[in-house]
Order: sequence, then C-alpha cells, then structure tokens
Amino acid sequence: MQDVFEKLWLNVDRIDQDKVKSWLFTCTHNAMLNFIKRRARVDYMHSIHLHGASHMDSHEFESNEIIEQTVGMLPPLQKSILLMRDLEGYSYEEIGVMLELNPSQVKVYLFRARLKVKNQLKTVHHFA
Repeated sequence: MQDVFEKLWLNVDRIDQDKVKSWLFTCTHNAMLNFIKRRARVDYMHSIHLHGASHMDSHEFESNEIIEQTVGMLPPLQKSILLMRDLEGYSYEEIGVMLELNPSQVKVYLFRARLKVKNQLKTVHHFA
C-alpha cells in the first residue's frame, strides 16, 4: 500500500480528482498482481531447492501455468474483471463502480473473458 500511495503522491498533478478512487484501485490491483507473481516464482524456486523437482507434481504445475498464461492473454479490462469477480469476490456492482462500468457491462465482459479462457483451455487440452 505504501508504494501505491507513493505513486499517488508523485503523480498527484496528473490524476483527475474525480477519478482518484479508480486510479488507486487500478494501481493497487496491478501492484497486487505483480506481488503475487513474484511470490509464486520465489515459492516455486524455494520448493525446488528444498524438495527437488522430482517431488513436485509436474502435471499440477503445468495446469496452473497454462491457466495463468490463458488469463494473461485476455484484454486488460476482461482480465481485471475476471480476477476481481472470481478471485477477489467483488460483486458486479462493486466492479462497475471501480471500473466506471454499469453492472450489465461487467457481466458481458466477464462472460466473454470466461468464454475465451474456456475455449483456449479446450484447445490446449485437445493438443495435450
């Protein structure tokens, strides 16, 4: 959080005061995603170091990696909505307020994101 508020302080002249809340959310959301990615890499490297690669369920790791890559290929708005709804548990209304969309737009973007992920996973599974 401290890093996000530092960014706000450094960019205060460039941010529209009416959009500070959504700017803070977006910045915090991106910082959280970066933190999770870094932590996952460190945890993975740590588990290999402690237990060796042979003890890790490679199928599980590959599945998680494929899902992460598939979600990563989504357009930024769809990716944000998918993560906010499915991982963070925000309601359609809360997501709409944060991203300045109405709830029906949120539902449409979420549907499209889930459909893209589903189709991509079917393609990957078909070739596996």
